[in-house]
Amino acid sequence: MATPISSTSFFLRFSIGLSAFLCLIICSLAVRDTKTNLPSRTYTVEVISLLPANTCRPSTNGYDNKAASVLKVVHKYGPCNQVHQIKSNSNPSDQDEYHMQILKQDEARVNSIHSHFNDSNRNYRIPDPLAQSEATVIPAQSASVLGSGNYIVSVGLGSPQKQLSLVFDTGSSLTWTQCRPCSVSCYKQKDPIFDPSLSTSYSNISCNSPACSQLAASGVPSGCSASTCVYGQQYGDRSFTIGFFASEKLTLTSTDVFTGFVFGCGQNNQGLFRGIAGLLGLGRSKISFVEQTAQKYNRFFSYCLPSTSSSTGYLSLGNSDNRRSGNAVKFTPLTTLSQGASYYSLGLVGINIGGSQLPISASVFSTSGTIIDSGTVITRLPATAYTALRDAFREAMKRYPTAKSISSLLDTCYDFSEFKTITFPTIGFVFGNGVTVDVDATGIVVPQSASQFCLAFAGNKDDRNVGIIGNVQQKRLQVVYDVAGGKVGFAPAGCQ
Repeated sequence: MATPISSTSFFLRFSIGLSAFLCLIICSLAVRDTKTNLPSRTYTVEVISLLPANTCRPSTNGYDNKAASVLKVVHKYGPCNQVHQIKSNSNPSDQDEYHMQILKQDEARVNSIHSHFNDSNRNYRIPDPLAQSEATVIPAQSASVLGSGNYIVSVGLGSPQKQLSLVFDTGSSLTWTQCRPCSVSCYKQKDPIFDPSLSTSYSNISCNSPACSQLAASGVPSGCSASTCVYGQQYGDRSFTIGFFASEKLTLTSTDVFTGFVFGCGQNNQGLFRGIAGLLGLGRSKISFVEQTAQKYNRFFSYCLPSTSSSTGYLSLGNSDNRRSGNAVKFTPLTTLSQGASYYSLGLVGINIGGSQLPISASVFSTSGTIIDSGTVITRLPATAYTALRDAFREAMKRYPTAKSISSLLDTCYDFSEFKTITFPTIGFVFGNGVTVDVDATGIVVPQSASQFCLAFAGNKDDRNVGIIGNVQQKRLQVVYDVAGGKVGFAPAGCQ
């Protein structure tokens, strides 16, 4: 006779069997997720949100035009800037040309940055800015890095002050503008060209002054015309400015006025500057705006770059408003790279995608070093790191049809013409002190047309070239430079 099974024993066996069955189901689902490599963290956005509008839409947060020491930032090619605009009815071929030109200028800028780190001899003889000569070109080796500088602020110069639209650039230290009488050449700009003869506070700097010697110390070629200090700056796209090094009154707001501000007064200016009046240098050298205003702002500034060229951001000067985004700022230490002391370098050690860190050795990043730059458009990574990021991104984007890139710089592009919304993995920068900064959803892909977008990262030729965190990846982040404190910070949602 069979032994009867107690209810307790039956319940125990049933529970064990059910647990095993559920485990089998859960484990099979887990294996399925692993096989498809689905990222655990993603952004889902409307395609149209990644494109600029035809009209200016000022940011609803971050910038307050009544606040002291805050300047409005606009994109050079957007409708919020009257200096230069792309027509809203441009045909596709015009848009292709526009995007290709931006990328070509960006490549020129990056090549210039890379050559800067390899060029130890920067003492060049500068031609007389008043000399009419076809040969007044600064040696290419001394090229600096304007090229694709895209973000503009407005400042006042002189007494009485004249408003000028200047590209602000963390990768350059010299502030300059075109000046009358344009002894050799001036390109067309929207603002009236500054005329020093009409200002009561203008004065040239002499060759034997300490200020003149700071040019060479800051990596800017200098010379003399009679007894007047002259400068020369050539940029990565072979645009250049040559002129007098001078002193003038700089007005930012009604309460932020600086007398004796040294700058370049350009008499021979040629190239692809496209309507801007000049440049505001925010680099780390002695002649930079940051150093010249250190007594008031204590080498502290922050900015937020808008999500698209049809919105606005801000440049905030001083530490009175360092929580503008409403989110906690996460800081990582500033470092200094050999041959690159004027750049803001950071201790990048890794890249996250979809919430997981890619298996890249930290030595890949330490070999090259990394800088953050407001003027470079597309982030450049060491070749090894970029390949790992690209392959992981492609794996996560397999559901979307690919598209041919209009540029050799970008190699991972997609056609979203059949999609209203798209989903892509998050990407984050991992720094040596344990801080991870997630790129905003608007900073992962860039448009090459109204429906085609490309991964906004590129690889350097090899792992030895310096990495660069570009301005696309800085969009909507509040980026805080505490130079005196030796650190740079990031907070999300700093502006629209």
